[in-house]
Amino acid sequence: MDAPVTGHSLSFVGLFLQADSVVKTVMVLLALASVWGWAVILETFRRLWVAQRSLAPFETGAVVPLAEVAQRPVGAAQRVLAVGLKLVQQERGHAASLVRDHLISAMRVQLGREVRALDRRLPVLATISSSAPFIGLFGTVWGIMNSFTAIASARDTSLATVAPGIAEALLATAMGLVAAIPAVIGYNLLAAAIGRFSARSQAVIADAALKLTRAPTPASQEAA
Repeated sequence: MDAPVTGHSLSFVGLFLQADSVVKTVMVLLALASVWGWAVILETFRRLWVAQRSLAPFETGAVVPLAEVAQRPVGAAQRVLAVGLKLVQQERGHAASLVRDHLISAMRVQLGREVRALDRRLPVLATISSSAPFIGLFGTVWGIMNSFTAIASARDTSLATVAPGIAEALLATAMGLVAAIPAVIGYNLLAAAIGRFSARSQAVIADAALKLTRAPTPASQEAA
């Protein structure tokens, strides 16, 4: 371990530049984890917003041409409905109740794919939120060990001797929290929002299956 040198700057940049190599590595890792976490949060919120927009027309009663949906499924809801449209054309002539069950099952499978695409990066946030505080704590412990080393080397227990190492330790702790807090909040918000999207989609699936099994020529009809 490198003992702290005298004349430390107590600014953020100064503490980082003058920190022990291990503490510095911890800080860099936590900074990268924070950036990665924010990237996952923003990208997942963007994808979820697009998916919710694709679902809105089917909830509000807007007229949606089924032929257009089948040929060009541009959103998550459209892709789910397109699966139902293809199946209803393949099973034309079967009992409506049997076709409806098949439609609901097939569209739920597609919905599961869409939901998995939305939450596939949530484990990154869970990992950051659970591990970042402990990584920061490791930097804290290492910085305190450096402080005790400085005391032993200088045979001086004054605050000037131990303050730099303690400041580095506290900075590592703070960076761990900076990475972990947004990650855990983002995870909880996104998980809840994706759950609501899935529940809303289930209702749309049930309604779409009922309408599609009543329509004799689905590709030429319109769905609300």
